[in-house]
Amino acid sequence: VQLQASGGGLVQPGGSLRLSCAASGNVFRADTMAWYRQAPGKQRELVADMTTDRTTHYADSAKGRFTISRDGAKNTVYLQMNSLKPEDTAVYYCHADLLSFTDSGEYVAGKYWGQGTQVTVSS
Repeated sequence: VQLQASGGGLVQPGGSLRLSCAASGNVFRADTMAWYRQAPGKQRELVADMTTDRTTHYADSAKGRFTISRDGAKNTVYLQMNSLKPEDTAVYYCHADLLSFTDSGEYVAGKYWGQGTQVTVSS
């Protein structure tokens, strides 16, 4: 079971990016899925999360500019980022609470991190 994030890159201030993160492997169900970010010299912080009933929570810095969404059938979470600012520059990580199953048919609940994708906002 793993999370694979993609979509980062270099963008000018005011631009947009869309991040994606897909869970793969023996995933039975994805519960809360989230995006975090970590800027150089700073602690990792929550950007946004979404529960299975699509309740969302955003950091103040993301409200009005970022939108989290998910595709339950694909166990994928997205982060649409608009009006990007230089202070949004960071490595973005996805996180998910996943219920997976083993080859012997047992269910295992776990918390997983994606590998991180770099977002750089600069002119």
